[in-house]
Amino acid sequence: MSIVITGATGQLGRLVIEALLDRGVPAGGIVAAGRSIGKLADLAGHRVKVISMDYEDAASVARALKGASRILLISSSEVGQRVEQHRTVIEAARDEGVELLAYTSIANADTTGMKLAAEHQATESILVESGVPFALLRNSWYLENYTGQLSVTLAQGALAGSAGNGKVSAASRADYANAAAAVLLAEDQAGKVYELGGDESFTMNDLAAEITAVSGQTIIYKDLPVDDYIGLLTGVGVPESFAHILADSDLGIARGDLLVTGGDLRRLIGRQATSLSQAVRSAAARALP
Repeated sequence: MSIVITGATGQLGRLVIEALLDRGVPAGGIVAAGRSIGKLADLAGHRVKVISMDYEDAASVARALKGASRILLISSSEVGQRVEQHRTVIEAARDEGVELLAYTSIANADTTGMKLAAEHQATESILVESGVPFALLRNSWYLENYTGQLSVTLAQGALAGSAGNGKVSAASRADYANAAAAVLLAEDQAGKVYELGGDESFTMNDLAAEITAVSGQTIIYKDLPVDDYIGLLTGVGVPESFAHILADSDLGIARGDLLVTGGDLRRLIGRQATSLSQAVRSAAARALP
């Protein structure tokens, strides 16, 4: 069995490869495909097959998927271009006759109104029409979206956003990677839809309270009108188009669009998902003197 991980040079892709190796998959049965293959030199040293692949280059995609039995299509990071990029991979997978293509979509893709979800929804439709056997990994937010900014949060003494009292079922990138590995290795996955998120949802006020408890520094959450939040983001250098997407995503959180129940992630990884408290404490250990 040959398993191809697209976007393998990104953080999630690398973690999926590590999870596959931890589960006993022979290194020679894994293909790490991505643009910046220099970042994968250490994996090549462990006999993982590394191949250059660009979503914009159909020929490179076909080469990367040659002989593949299962594929993880990690959604492109290029918002606005992802639908056609994903279509290129899906069509190559169809032509190759793969057993399974697992796609990293977004939580509640069939009901959410978040702007960020539009390309995921389009990709899911392409998969349905393609005839490729597929499984959907509908991931909620990463805990790292918040803990990765811990130093900035502590310096500012506050979190800001437009999420109101909405709850988000965020989970760690490593947990999502382990879930993806589990699906890639399991049988009879075609047609499965997994709504993936942490076991404990939380509000932004909960996040502020957790950072306060761990750091000993009082952190507050400032809930802003969406236009004010967009202005804050652009004021610190976030491109305006992306600032609108981030603010809209907060409105989605306020509506409950990233709230996941059902325990799919816990069942796939065989344990409780990483909690907010664990994630904040781990980040604080790195960020605090």
